[in-house]
Amino acid sequence: MTTASNHLDTRTVSARLWDAVRKGDEGAAVQTVLSALDAGLDAESALLDVVAPVQARVGAEWAANRLSVAQEHAATAIDDHVVTAVAHHASAPSPRPSPGRITVTCVDGEWHALPARLLAETLRLRGWQVDFLGCQIPVPHLVDHLHRSGPDALALSSSIPTRLPTAHATIAACRAAGFPVIVGGAAFGPGGCYADRLGADGWAPDARAAADLLAEVVARRFALQDSRRSVNDLPHLADREYTLVTHDAHRHVAAVLGALRQRFPAMAEYDEQQRERTAENLAHIVDFLSAALYLDDPELFTRFIAWVGDILTARGVPACSVILALDLLAERLKDLPRAVALLREGQAALREITSDLPETST
Repeated sequence: MTTASNHLDTRTVSARLWDAVRKGDEGAAVQTVLSALDAGLDAESALLDVVAPVQARVGAEWAANRLSVAQEHAATAIDDHVVTAVAHHASAPSPRPSPGRITVTCVDGEWHALPARLLAETLRLRGWQVDFLGCQIPVPHLVDHLHRSGPDALALSSSIPTRLPTAHATIAACRAAGFPVIVGGAAFGPGGCYADRLGADGWAPDARAAADLLAEVVARRFALQDSRRSVNDLPHLADREYTLVTHDAHRHVAAVLGALRQRFPAMAEYDEQQRERTAENLAHIVDFLSAALYLDDPELFTRFIAWVGDILTARGVPACSVILALDLLAERLKDLPRAVALLREGQAALREITSDLPETST
C-alpha cells in the first residue's frame, strides 16, 4: 500500500469511526477498524491515524458543547475498546528480538489514560516489551515497580497542567533511581516547554514520535545516567507562594465562593448543579494558579483562563463571574505578589475574548 493511498484510507476510516462513535455504536466502531485492517491498513496507522484523531475530535466536540460529559465518556470507552480490538488483531509475536522494555504510565492524578495506552500498543507493535500501568500510580509504587521490573526507560503521560508538580516529583524520583524518563501530553506545554525544566530526558508530541524518541533514549541511557543533571532547580519556589496557595486551596475556594454570592447577584438564581459547577470551576482556577506559581509561568495560567472563557461562551454562560472570581482571589492573596500578578494577567486574557466583563478593583 502506498503512503498516499494509506493516508486516504486513514482519513476515510477515521470518518467512519467518528460516525460510529458519535452514535454510540461500539460494534460498528470495532468492525470499521477491523475491516480496514483486513483490507491492508497497518495496525500502527489504525491506532495513530484513525483512533487518535477521532479521540481528539471527541475532546473538541465536548469543549464546543456538542457532546455532553456522558457522551464524551461513552465515546472514549468505545475508542478504548477499538484499541483493544486492534491490539488483539495484531497480537502475533514479532520474529525480531525485542529492542528492550518500557514502562508506560500516567502522572498520578491524571485520568486520561488513552494517549498513554496508544503509546503502549504502538511500542508493542514495534517489538518492545511494555508494562502499561494506566492511571493513579503513586510515585513510591511506581519507583518500586521500576526496581522490580528493570525497564530501559519510563514514558510518562499527562494532559492536565495541574499535575505538573507531581510530574516533577515523579521525574526526579525515577531519574534518581537510575531510569530515563520521557514525557508527553498537553500538560507539558506548547512544544513540551516544561519538560526540560522539570528534568525529563525528552518530550514527544504524539505516540509515534514518542516511540521513536524512546529508541534514541534507550540507546544513550548510560550517557543520561552519567549526566548528573539537577531536576530540582526552581529557585522561585523559595518565596513559598506555591506552598501557601496550595496548602489553603480549599479555604481560598470557600472564601471566594462566599464573596461571589454577594458580588454576583445572578448566583441567587443558580440551581444546585450550577452552584456545584461554580465551586468546581473555582477549584480548577486555584489549581491552575498553583501550577503556574510552581512553574513561574504566566502563560500556563492565561491559557487556562482563555480556555475557560471559550468553554463558557460555547455554553452561553456569561464570563463576568470568572473575572469577579479572579478579582476576589487577588484580594485574598494580596500579600503574594506573584499570585496577584498571575491573576491580573488572567483577567487581561479573558478580556481579550469576551466583552461582558466589569472593570477590576484596584
